Amino acid sequence: MNDPDLISIGSFAERAGLTASALRYYDDAGVLRPDHVDPLTGYRMYSTCQLAQATQLRQLREIGMALPVVRELFESDAAGASRLIDEQLEKVTNDAFKARDIAAALKDKLNDSPRFVLCELAGPVFAGAVDQILASALDDTADPALNGVHIETEADAISLTATDRYRLATRTLVPLRLPTSPWAGTVAADELRSAVQLIRRSPKVTLEAGDLTLDVRLSGDDVVQCHRLTGTFPDYRSVFASLEPVTHRLILDQRQISSALEHAPEKFGIRVSGFGSSLLLPDSVIALDGAATGPEIRVWFELTTLYPALSHAVGNEVMFELRGPDHPVTVRCADNGDLTTLVMPCRADLL
Repeated sequence: MNDPDLISIGSFAERAGLTASALRYYDDAGVLRPDHVDPLTGYRMYSTCQLAQATQLRQLREIGMALPVVRELFESDAAGASRLIDEQLEKVTNDAFKARDIAAALKDKLNDSPRFVLCELAGPVFAGAVDQILASALDDTADPALNGVHIETEADAISLTATDRYRLATRTLVPLRLPTSPWAGTVAADELRSAVQLIRRSPKVTLEAGDLTLDVRLSGDDVVQCHRLTGTFPDYRSVFASLEPVTHRLILDQRQISSALEHAPEKFGIRVSGFGSSLLLPDSVIALDGAATGPEIRVWFELTTLYPALSHAVGNEVMFELRGPDHPVTVRCADNGDLTTLVMPCRADLL
């Protein structure tokens, strides 16, 4: 044949990122038929317009989709195809979690060190604290410790801390059962994030520490393992201790300011004056409910830096501690323990 739109199986395989043997297999499976088969030689010829489908087939196989499902996807409309892809992603994710747990269990058996019971917490409360802290965790391969949540137990509380260099958040909780002795370690943030839904559904959880992992024992006696990270977590206490003295304190209604910021631009300001405090937006000034102390000042923030600290706040009010327009701002709130977040403002001359 001399049809210029038809190409040999070898050329088509090379352009599609497949092999000729794979294309023959997909033909026999009825997933991707050649456009033409020479009746004398049996040579398979493909049309260039089939390249998009062949590429999609390769990608679907790369995410582990079975051929019967691929065939169903090719016969579906856009909504049906999207549903099948979502179902495959969920399956792959669940398989990965299962493999991770099995690997963790196998590695744990290699480690004969005893487990150390840290404390007992209400599962939904611990899950909520993890959610609040993860907003400040970082995905940074250069500094593994910043990919984690630092957990510490003391005589009367447990604290979780994370930082992405622009925010530093620490959350304390009062356990149902007090820690038996002090402990500190940094655990993988992504593994805690993956475990949150299981933890949230468990009425109680017990934290148990080993040499390599922090185990979260659920009410049904199932165990979620989070690996401890190497590297040194930043000394956040010295960060707080080195801050300049507080010059202004604002106690604001958390719901009001969070609601106002839902439609805020990239950058906005907070002003303190003799009339109280207000939110400075490009086209409006919103008076904020609450109390404010200190002389006239304006501090500017990026929405992506401050809003997570407010959206994860606990209790009805939030306290801002200001130290000047260019100094870190402490955002504090309290309810069954407290949440403290250190937020960097942005420069006014960059607005």
